[in-house]
Amino acid sequence: MPFALITEGSCGLGRFITNWLQTFHLLNNSSRISLTLPCAVECRPMNTPQLSVVIPVYNEEQGLQSLFDRLYPALDKLGIAYEVVFINDGSRDRSAAILREQFQKRPDVTRVILFNGNFGQHMAIMAGFEQSRGQRVVTLDADLQNPPEDIGLLLAKMDEGHDYVGSIRRQRSDSWWRHVASKAMNGLRERITRIKMTDQGCMFRAYSRHIIDAVNSCKEVNTFIPALAYSFARNPAEVVVGHEERTAGESKYSLYSLIRLNFDLMTGFSLVPLQMFSMLGMLISVFSAMFFVFLVVRRLIIGPEAEGLFTLFALMFFLIGIALFGIGLLGEYIGRIYQQVRHRPRYLVEAVLEKQGKGQGVRGKRQGTMPVAGEVDPFAVAAEPRKKKAKPAVAAAHPSLFSDAQE
Repeated sequence: MPFALITEGSCGLGRFITNWLQTFHLLNNSSRISLTLPCAVECRPMNTPQLSVVIPVYNEEQGLQSLFDRLYPALDKLGIAYEVVFINDGSRDRSAAILREQFQKRPDVTRVILFNGNFGQHMAIMAGFEQSRGQRVVTLDADLQNPPEDIGLLLAKMDEGHDYVGSIRRQRSDSWWRHVASKAMNGLRERITRIKMTDQGCMFRAYSRHIIDAVNSCKEVNTFIPALAYSFARNPAEVVVGHEERTAGESKYSLYSLIRLNFDLMTGFSLVPLQMFSMLGMLISVFSAMFFVFLVVRRLIIGPEAEGLFTLFALMFFLIGIALFGIGLLGEYIGRIYQQVRHRPRYLVEAVLEKQGKGQGVRGKRQGTMPVAGEVDPFAVAAEPRKKKAKPAVAAAHPSLFSDAQE
């Protein structure tokens, strides 16, 4: 019976399995066997960069050039092989065109992922994780509130043996209400989820490759990446980093967005909220039974009276409010289950700008998320040979890649 053995890849895992099977006479020299390697043992080329910097971008045209001017010199000073992965999360301004121009300037270390819509910061980071190739991955916001010069601090901490390094903002430059709300949610989250992150709102973090592979294996629709990665870490740590005021643009997180994000964190990593409501329901039932017995005894001793009518109304409204809140909390869990079981794509990638072979190319996608490591992507197209007029091919992949003057 003919078989086919996969032996590609620099790690030689396929060849090792072949020799092992032949040693125990389980495989003849003329036989071949089909083998699919999981993503956890995926063979990676030897020239992979040591560091990948993942940066989601959404309507940041005013501050992108300042980001480039500080980011690339800071990475060049590290003296290691790196790549920068930008994810354009459906920006409505010229962010896509500016990213394309930067890709043309530094195609050897720059890659750009273009979404065909806005899917949120965490989904953009997930796409960057799936495209990243570095042995270490650092996530950084594009607003320059976390200085790129502090990337070396995170890497130095990882050199001490840590596989996950979070960051603590030295002096927050946010508004007072965000500072108070963040501190309160940090305390509540730690008690509920047992995930210890001093500053959960800071996305400036470093991850080792095995954590990135574990995160990529998760297909959750609603998640909180720092907490998800923390759950896979063997030896996490934190460092203090700088924090600056936003110099250009405006924050993309409104109060409602922050509330939704914390709901994702609470319901995605713990069942404690449901258990607390179960305990509260039992306590209220016990107190209600005791109060009913008290009213019966009081009626038998004193007789009927109407003075306590408004007290009963107040208790009734209080219990109704608790019941509605519990129903809403239960609905949050059920809603997330509903979103998960639909199996809809978490995001859609329209094109990927990256250096292919000897030249630059655009790898396009039709529908669905980025392929899982080890899968064959039927929609990936190889870059065509460069001709005199190569720009129309890029424009066909994404109309917003060109600046206004080029249009």
